[in-house]
Amino acid sequence: MTYETLLVEIAGPIAKVTINRPEKLNALNDAVIHELDEAFAALDSDDAVRGILLTGAGAKAFVAGADIAELAEQNPSQGTSRARRGQDVFRRIERSGKPVVAAVNGFALGGGCELAMACHMRVASESARFGQPEVKLGLCPGYGGTVRLPRLVGRGRALELLLTGAMIDATEALRIGLVNRVVPADQLISESEALLGAILEQGPLAVRACLESVDAGLDVSVDEALELEARRFGDLSGTDDMREGTAAFLARRPPSFTGK
Repeated sequence: MTYETLLVEIAGPIAKVTINRPEKLNALNDAVIHELDEAFAALDSDDAVRGILLTGAGAKAFVAGADIAELAEQNPSQGTSRARRGQDVFRRIERSGKPVVAAVNGFALGGGCELAMACHMRVASESARFGQPEVKLGLCPGYGGTVRLPRLVGRGRALELLLTGAMIDATEALRIGLVNRVVPADQLISESEALLGAILEQGPLAVRACLESVDAGLDVSVDEALELEARRFGDLSGTDDMREGTAAFLARRPPSFTGK
């Protein structure tokens, strides 16, 4: 598929999705949200794609936020609808059974920070900057910022960022647990692809089970989460991949997983 606001490139098992509005610092407008939904739906259904890398075009921004011109004209009903639409799309990304890595190449502010947090992991360039500055506009986050940020960095740190609208650099983002790695800008894509590559060497059914277990387990009690984990552990015990993985370990050879 071709898109007006995205570039989608597939090389082997990895799809690279680039938000391509560099003249607007890749700001999220309604068209970007719609095309992200379409792109991730297509990639989720493509069996040849096993991992997804999400980044922004240019050196300045991953996504510098929402399109303020659109926000400035909305009424309460439109604001609610816009938030729910963005939340649905970001939830699709978060619930993907394929690992999604955000390669954050610059500003990740407002909706951009929320988009990065919806990805399973985040690799940041040394020049990356993060923040939820919605309060400076008389707004609160609408695409999941008040939900995911506390889960990633804890309630106190999240509230400080949310209530001050402060921007932090990549080093601080790493320190508080907002990102997984910080790398030089010229190594951002290669390091993000290497991270995905290390994941894709593992059993694909096991990777999906881990993603699903973590996602579901965060929203239920510990006992319920443990039961969900036990069921997935049991289900995987009946797969060809489990037989291959254990046999390969015992034979001291690399496994050859088939996703069955």
